[in-house]
Amino acid sequence: MIYTYLLLKNMKLFIKYMVSARCKLVVKEALRQTGLHFIVVGLGEVEIMETISDEQRGQFKTALLESGLELMDDKRSILIEKIKNIIIEMVHHAEEVIKVNFSNYLSEKLNHDYTYMSNLFSEVQGTTIEQFIIFHKVERIKELIIYNELSITQIAWKMNYSSVAHLSNQFKKVTGLSPTHFKQLKDKRRNPIEEIQ
Repeated sequence: MIYTYLLLKNMKLFIKYMVSARCKLVVKEALRQTGLHFIVVGLGEVEIMETISDEQRGQFKTALLESGLELMDDKRSILIEKIKNIIIEMVHHAEEVIKVNFSNYLSEKLNHDYTYMSNLFSEVQGTTIEQFIIFHKVERIKELIIYNELSITQIAWKMNYSSVAHLSNQFKKVTGLSPTHFKQLKDKRRNPIEEIQ
């Protein structure tokens, strides 16, 4: 038997609230149910092999909504979601410490002027990119403290702080506790990534 494959233009779809490996599994299943074939499923972004029809878009959108995810069409929303996903990837999932200025890193990664992205993010999200990064770093620090595998000094280095004092000051501003006091608490609470504003 001879199979002929029609090469179609790959298409990217952008998905809001997609922040974890579990979300990726949900999206892959929604794509399968809709009859779409993916090339890559990343945080907040999916590349599919075919052009999506209006009917498939509706089915996919419905399947995502049932799982608390949202298919995005607005360019501003898509850019904000890309910013969030880069921050989440950098803070929660990166193996290596990113030692560059984050505004430059974000501008290069998304090919946009940082000032434009910063103003858009603040306008839509009601918080700055810097605050969003700090909140995520604090959640990651909580996680690392709970795991109890690294000292506070090692955590400061891993999270790219200039010193333990800098980490401690920022941690206390956000949580009201020092990292040491947080470590001593019996009921340690972390926030889910998708709820961090």
